[in-house]
Amino acid sequence: MMDGEDNFAAQPPVWTRDEVQSPCVQICVVHPDAQICTGCLRSIDEITRWSRMTDDERAAIMDGLPARAVLLRQRRGGRAARLGRAT
Repeated sequence: MMDGEDNFAAQPPVWTRDEVQSPCVQICVVHPDAQICTGCLRSIDEITRWSRMTDDERAAIMDGLPARAVLLRQRRGGRAARLGRAT
C-alpha cells in the first residue's frame, strides 16, 4: 500500500456538511388558505430564504414544522359544507 492511499482513506467525504438540511420532499404545492407548502410545511418566504439562513434560523423553523401540519388537516367540504350551501 502506498502512503497516498492511506491519507486518502482517513479524510472525510468531500460533500459532508454540518448544516441543517432542507425539509423539502419535492411535493411543492402551496395550500391556498394556510399559505404553506403541503410537502415541507414551510412558507414561501422560508423556502425562498432557506439557502441564506443561518443554521439557528433553519433549526428554529424545523422545530416549528410539526405544529403546522394541523393547518392542512382541516376538511374543506363534506356534509357540513353541503348543509351550509342548502340554507
